[in-house]
Amino acid sequence: MGNYYLTEKEAERAVLVGVINKEQTEKQVKEYLDELEFLTHTAGALPIKRFTQKIETPNSKTFVGSGKLIEIKNYIKDNDIDLVIFDDELSPTQLRNIEKILEIRLLDRTNLILDIFAKRARTAHSKVQVELAQYQYLLPRLTRMWTHLERQKGGIGMRGPGETEIETDRRIIRDKISRLKEQLKKIDKQKATQRKNRGKMIRVALVGYTNVGKSTIMNMLSKSEVFAENKLFATLDTTVRKVVVENLPFLLSDTVGFIRKLPHDLVESFKSTLDEVREADLLLHVVDISHPNFEEQINVVQETLNEIDKTGKPTYIVFNKIDNYTYDKLDDDDLQERKPENYSLDEMMNHWIAKDNSPCIFISAKEKQNIDNFRKLIYEKVKELHIKRYPYNDFLYNIIED
Repeated sequence: MGNYYLTEKEAERAVLVGVINKEQTEKQVKEYLDELEFLTHTAGALPIKRFTQKIETPNSKTFVGSGKLIEIKNYIKDNDIDLVIFDDELSPTQLRNIEKILEIRLLDRTNLILDIFAKRARTAHSKVQVELAQYQYLLPRLTRMWTHLERQKGGIGMRGPGETEIETDRRIIRDKISRLKEQLKKIDKQKATQRKNRGKMIRVALVGYTNVGKSTIMNMLSKSEVFAENKLFATLDTTVRKVVVENLPFLLSDTVGFIRKLPHDLVESFKSTLDEVREADLLLHVVDISHPNFEEQINVVQETLNEIDKTGKPTYIVFNKIDNYTYDKLDDDDLQERKPENYSLDEMMNHWIAKDNSPCIFISAKEKQNIDNFRKLIYEKVKELHIKRYPYNDFLYNIIED
């Protein structure tokens, strides 16, 4: 499995479980489990082994077959495993039944993502958003979680409304959800007022899959220090900075990254954070071209954007990390390996990747490759939008350019 800095003594040991069926091919499941492994590492656990099963549809009672569960149980006993993580959201019934058989703490993908969000939340706004999503996830699973808390202390998946809050009944949990929703409404109103007070500048939002380099681009363009790390969901709170390119000011926002199967409750809770996307005049959709599955990541982001905002605002794809892309993506018919310096930007712009995702640009934010052209592109787009909004002020741009 991957190379991790955590040692086995420091981290909880986990096994990962996925299913291969008519909706998920073997190749896709491998990629999905790669991502689940990255999520597990981000949460602070050590993935030890993967289990997959070919099954037409997931078992409604136990997700995988009984034989596979026995195989997993034997492995758990022999290898000092602390938890089992499933790549799909499990129903309360599935969680209860699997737990009875495996006799170990279980997480599904949704719970794992919620745990990472709880760990990453820094501001009051994001903490309330995450806590609300956790309670909404918890409510139908309250009985199972109570049995967990009787015999488990802490650990991944136990953060947030964990050790003390769940000594209550469903009615009190529902009351807590209502109070959090009210709290969120108040914070959302404050955020909306802040957005109105920013004036009439053009707004540009960085969007994209998690861990594609949005924060690095934000730091580069705004000359600020937004937290950037090679982990999923390094950024939870939207950061907005005033940026000036060639004397033309605009607002640039860095938004939370998207991911496959992002929990619905989390999307609902974070809708106010994603208002930056709704209110943006231009979206810069950042893509990690070095990722082997970047095409599916593009689709996931576009589908999520369609859920958030159906207005179809101008979007420009920014292919980042060209210093680290896989060359066979560009040369499907050419098996001879080529070095990065042998690829020109013109070659990339004339490839099917560029043609299928037009308009786009190729950059490396980390290595500062093609950044001058990137800045020029942003300047032209912002200028174009500003002139449309304020047609009588276009003489100002002649002054700027002179």
